[in-house]
Amino acid sequence: MAAGEVAIGVIFLSQVVFGILGNSFLAYHYLLVYIMGYRLRFTDWILQHLVVANFLTLICKGVPETIADFGLKDFLDDLGCKFLPYLHRVGRGVSISSTSFVGVFQAITINTKCSRWTKDKVKSPCFIASCVYMSWILSLIANIGIPMNMTARWSQRNMTNLKEYGYCAAVYVDKTSDILYVALLSSPDVFFMGLMLWSSVSMVYILYRHRQRMKHIQRSHLSLRSSPETRATKTILLLVSTFVCFYAVSCLLHASLTLMNDPGWLLVNMATIVSGCFPTVSPFLLMIHDSHENPFCFAPARNRKQ
Repeated sequence: MAAGEVAIGVIFLSQVVFGILGNSFLAYHYLLVYIMGYRLRFTDWILQHLVVANFLTLICKGVPETIADFGLKDFLDDLGCKFLPYLHRVGRGVSISSTSFVGVFQAITINTKCSRWTKDKVKSPCFIASCVYMSWILSLIANIGIPMNMTARWSQRNMTNLKEYGYCAAVYVDKTSDILYVALLSSPDVFFMGLMLWSSVSMVYILYRHRQRMKHIQRSHLSLRSSPETRATKTILLLVSTFVCFYAVSCLLHASLTLMNDPGWLLVNMATIVSGCFPTVSPFLLMIHDSHENPFCFAPARNRKQ
């Protein structure tokens, strides 16, 4: 076993361990909120699904990659090579849609020009749940081609039109089919990235406009403190910008993998490492961004259910 494979394996193992710990703490927080009868904020409804998507992404991709880089290559059969990449892509799709929804809903909430009816509808649990469940369905449908394309390496040793991805392989047809395949997989992601960018620009503009207005107002000591909405908006902006940075690099790497006939070992592992960065980092961003909004300190703004 080469030293490079061991080093990559350690990186994968670190990502999986820290990512699962961080998302487990966040899931534990939401469980406590539910048990203690506190009312969830509208963003919490979406972030719960983001936690589930992070688990899928880390477990279905990070764990097999760690096992493969520590020396055990052909440990998955055809069913495993079809099922695990499919769940990984579904989790990745829900992750981008959930992050997009959080940004869009927060941008609508802090926009003073939006009507009260629109804000109330956005904060409705039924409306939020419908949007998130539709994103799961869309991700399940959009990635349905992955099980048809993936296969185990050891079960297809006589085939020459295979592209190896570590412990699994993909059937290569032709360049045109690969381009259409990439376009099909990327179209929902491009849509949600557009929503993400729109919401980010909107929130930055609203915060800038608010800051400009506050310069002309004589503020007391209390008014100098940022409001919970402002802190939440800054946190969501940090979450969205982190996702955009990691996703842009990940998208380029995965497109290169799909279009290349024989992707190298380093490129395959780099794409996997980058795709695991956001599920690992995001729960810690949500937990430590502000002491008043720390998931382990119940904020006074949370009211008990009646």
